[in-house]
Amino acid sequence: MNIASGMNQMLAQLKATSDLAAGGNKPAAVAPAASQADFGQLLKSAVDQVNTVQQTANQLSQEFVRGNQDVELHDVMISLQKANVSFQSMIQVRNRLVTAYQEIMNMQV
Repeated sequence: MNIASGMNQMLAQLKATSDLAAGGNKPAAVAPAASQADFGQLLKSAVDQVNTVQQTANQLSQEFVRGNQDVELHDVMISLQKANVSFQSMIQVRNRLVTAYQEIMNMQV
């Protein structure tokens, strides 16, 4: 099961549970696929941005190691820290998504 299908299933279950809690007798229809694809696209875009930042930092550090006079140490360190912070943020988002998914899956309906 990939993340997008798991999240789609989770969102559908959450909406159904919300509708039942609001007094509805039956779960509402699942949202259109276009809106569900937006979340997946957003997640992919965020991962691509983190990947780009990491590749840039790696490239900059390799240029510094090769002795390129145009690349300074502080630029390399800043880019490496940006890559580290963006990666750690992505990990935290993933952890929170997994935790939320697990909590929803453990709900009794």
